[in-house]
Amino acid sequence: MASEVNGNLEALKTSMENLNVQQQPSSSSRNDAASGNGVEVTCFTEVVDDVTLHLQIIHLGKQIYAWIGCNSGKLGHLYAAASTRPNNTASVTCVLGGNSDNSGTGVARRLVLKTGLNIMLASNIPKNSPLLEANAEKKLVEKLIHLGYATPKSKGTSS
Repeated sequence: MASEVNGNLEALKTSMENLNVQQQPSSSSRNDAASGNGVEVTCFTEVVDDVTLHLQIIHLGKQIYAWIGCNSGKLGHLYAAASTRPNNTASVTCVLGGNSDNSGTGVARRLVLKTGLNIMLASNIPKNSPLLEANAEKKLVEKLIHLGYATPKSKGTSS
């Protein structure tokens, strides 16, 4: 029995030594995604004030699809936002469900201004939850900055 365990241990050790480590895609994969040659998907979950937020970011080159789920996997309302000229403001429209006074419109508008990209945002955050909306947006923006899709604002600049 002991010799069999030692044999298995040696086999495992040999196979671990022969294991090749593959390097994770570098920032060049982001460049490929940004040029339209790839899609990057990022999913994560955060618990904020006893509420579970599920977030998903799909980078589609010149556009970002983001989903914010509040305590469920429901799609919720879907908003499309894009920068408009000549004032570099953002226009938002509701594509599916909801209307202009739902929480997702403000989040989508601010995401366009922070990223400079077109945004499709799905959100099922309850309508009268401004603190939850702010926390969800903060977590989403932190991840967008970490992924390199948005640039952090310095403390001296105003929005």
